[in-house]
Amino acid sequence: MLEQNRTEDHHTPWLSSPRSVEGGLQLIELLGECASHVTARCLHSVNTRLEHISLAPPKGTAIQRIASYFIEAFADRMLKSFTGLHKALNSMKISSVSEEILVQKLFYEHCPFLKYAYLITNRAIMEAMEGEKVVHIIDLYPVEPEQWIRLLQALSVRQEGAPHLKITGIHEQNEVLVRMDLQLKEEADRLSIPFRFNPIVSTIENLDIESLGIKTGEALAVISLLQLHSLLAIDEVVVRRNQQSLQQFLETDLNHLYIASASSSTSSELSLSASPKMESFLSSLLRFSPKLMVITEQEANHNGFTLIERVHNAMKFYAALFDCLDSTKSMAPIEQQKVEKMLFGEEIKNIVACDGAERKERHEKLEKWILWLE
Repeated sequence: MLEQNRTEDHHTPWLSSPRSVEGGLQLIELLGECASHVTARCLHSVNTRLEHISLAPPKGTAIQRIASYFIEAFADRMLKSFTGLHKALNSMKISSVSEEILVQKLFYEHCPFLKYAYLITNRAIMEAMEGEKVVHIIDLYPVEPEQWIRLLQALSVRQEGAPHLKITGIHEQNEVLVRMDLQLKEEADRLSIPFRFNPIVSTIENLDIESLGIKTGEALAVISLLQLHSLLAIDEVVVRRNQQSLQQFLETDLNHLYIASASSSTSSELSLSASPKMESFLSSLLRFSPKLMVITEQEANHNGFTLIERVHNAMKFYAALFDCLDSTKSMAPIEQQKVEKMLFGEEIKNIVACDGAERKERHEKLEKWILWLE
C-alpha cells in the first residue's frame, strides 16, 4: 500500500539559483531523497519532492536536464501501483522506427564512443580473420551500416584477397535490417566481394541460435554492441530468497565463516551468479568455437538491487554523459534534445521505474564482466 501520510514536510529546500553549483547540489540531494521516498512508497513525500525538482528548468544545465528524466521515471514507478491508470497513460505511446534510427545515427555521428567501438571491432576482425577464406560475422545489434561498409573496404585491399563474407544481423525492427541489407550489398557489389546478409528479426532474449545458420568451415566472429546487459534481467525476489537461504545454511553449519547479510550486500555480491540467461546464451554461442568475440558495454553500475543505489550511480554516469553532449558543438539543440530524451531518458526510466525481467538496462562494471566471461 502507498503511504499517504500528510504530516508537515520539514525539509523543503528552495531552488533559488538552479544554475549555480549550490542549486545543482540541491537537485542531487532532492533526487536522492525522492528515491528514498519512492522506495518507502510514500506518495505525499514523493509528490512534494517532485514539485521542488520541477522548479528546475528542463532545458538548462546537464544536471537540470537529467533531473527532468529522473522525475519522469519516479512518477512512472509510482504510477505502476495504479495499474489501470498506468496502462491508460501508456497505451497510446507509439515509437517511430525512423525516429529511433535517426537518433541513433545522431549519437553515432556527433559522439566518439560508437566510432571508437566500431574502429576497434573492425581492427580485431581483420587481425583474427587473416588468411581466412570464409568469414561469418554475427552482429547482435546492427545499427550503423558504416561500420560494415568500412570493413568491406578494408577486406577488399587485403593482401590475400577478400574472403567470402556473411553477416548475420539480429534486430527487432525489420526496417533496420532491410536498410542494412541494401547498403551493404551495394557496397559489396561495388568492391566485387562475395557477400551475403542474413537478417533475423528478433531480440537476443528470444533468439533461436539455430537460425544463425552457422556452417562448418566458417571462421566465426560474434559482435555485441551494448546488448549483453539485457540478458542479466532476473527476478530479484527469487535471488534474494536464494541468497537468504544460503546465508542461513552457512550461518548454521559454517559458523567460522563470515557472511554479509543479504540486506547489506552490494549488487556485486548478490549478482555474481544471477545471470542464467546470459550464461545460457554465451554457452550456446561458444559451442560453435568463434575465433573472435567483441563485447562493448557501458562501464557503469546500474544493476544494484536497491533503487537508491541505482539512482545514485545513474546520476553520476548520466551527468558525465550529458556534459559530454554539451561539449559537442556540432549537434543542433533540437538534435541533442532528441538524443537525450529518446536514448538516455528511456534508459534512465528503465533503470529507475522497472524491476525484474522488465528492467533491461543492467549496466555493470568491467570487473563483473571479466568474472562472467572467464
